[in-house]
Amino acid sequence: MGIIRGLREDRDVKQIEIANLLGISQQHYSKYENGENELPTRLLVLLADYYNVSTDFLLGRTSCREGITGQNKKVSAERTAGEVISDILSLNAANRAAVLECISLRKLKESCEKK
Repeated sequence: MGIIRGLREDRDVKQIEIANLLGISQQHYSKYENGENELPTRLLVLLADYYNVSTDFLLGRTSCREGITGQNKKVSAERTAGEVISDILSLNAANRAAVLECISLRKLKESCEKK
């Protein structure tokens, strides 16, 4: 199943509703959903905003669903999620592994505290 079809079905929305949102016919939208036609950038951005996912997610380039809203979300008073991701990616492999281990341990600790 295609990505945009899956997102639409997850929201229990009909093709005609998405087509109306995009200002196109249901038949035209169906061709995008079935991969018969390529989705133009303008419509790609509209769908990304509607589903609150990244355009890269819609294009199948990443499994990260977070759109620009998620990336701009503050994780602290002075840092956004996108900035934290950039910082992690700038680390060498050993330090990235250490950050991920720390996150795993924190999540484990948090789940134990909830019990």
